[in-house]
Amino acid sequence: MRPEEFKPSERTSSELTLPSPALVELIQAVLSKDHSFRFQAKGFSMFPFIREGDVITIAPLKPSSPRLGDVVAFTPPGTQKLLVHRVIGKKGDSYLIRGDNAPAADGFLPRGRIIGRVILVERNGKRVYCGMGPEGFLIALLIRTNLLSPLLQLIGSFLHLFKRLLSFAENFFGTRT
Repeated sequence: MRPEEFKPSERTSSELTLPSPALVELIQAVLSKDHSFRFQAKGFSMFPFIREGDVITIAPLKPSSPRLGDVVAFTPPGTQKLLVHRVIGKKGDSYLIRGDNAPAADGFLPRGRIIGRVILVERNGKRVYCGMGPEGFLIALLIRTNLLSPLLQLIGSFLHLFKRLLSFAENFFGTRT
């Protein structure tokens, strides 16, 4: 990339926003030196496990990765757009990728399109564990069978009902101090 092609736009804070091709090139350069790369997530395709504004850390792929359930950074064929989604299947040396909150899979991608693997998610300065460990395998299976969204909605409804019951009980019996 020639310097005159690089035109980052500055925000009012100390943040710097890079166009997607420049970000992809920068991440690839950093990962090629066997270092990890951190940046702030944008979008909602991985909600609720990765949210808008979370800081994610991408590491180089290991020879044995990615595995089913891993969250990976990749560029779809024909673009230089950076996406971060979950591996939900494998066929040969290609991987089926889909966002946790996406309506459809991105399709099968060759391993060469995968830039790195997400190893850490931070929200408000604290590490996010849910969805990034061994449970990623179960999440991948739920996504692949289109059961994740209905299950999360059911859990959300249950939690809402539980909060209402708790509030009712506190009002009915009075709160203890």
